[in-house]
Amino acid sequence: MIPMSDRVYELLRIRAVGKEQGWLFPSTRLECGHLTDLGKQFRLARRKAQLSEELVLYCARHDYGTRVLTNTGNLAAVMKTMGHKDVRAAMQYQHPELEIVRAALNRSNGSFLQSTAQENA
Repeated sequence: MIPMSDRVYELLRIRAVGKEQGWLFPSTRLECGHLTDLGKQFRLARRKAQLSEELVLYCARHDYGTRVLTNTGNLAAVMKTMGHKDVRAAMQYQHPELEIVRAALNRSNGSFLQSTAQENA
């Protein structure tokens, strides 16, 4: 099971149209018949898109971990999908943002303010 967004799933589905068997990313040069490393393809795409060479493939992994943790708040899910066994390794994807803390406090205060307003009505 590989978690992916609907967008990625749809792109892979389109790539697989007409294929009944075989690799989705075939390689004519490798004995195994499929790509085993995306590094070269990533570098070509980066160059074509005229992106900075400081952007490396690992950035995508870090972005994935950060997005999943930010949107779910579920560190265990991040650890499981990224293969981490140690919490310290997964914690690098946690980027405490003051806006998130403020939003959480406002939600708590909102329910407090609502109950106070109801009591005063």
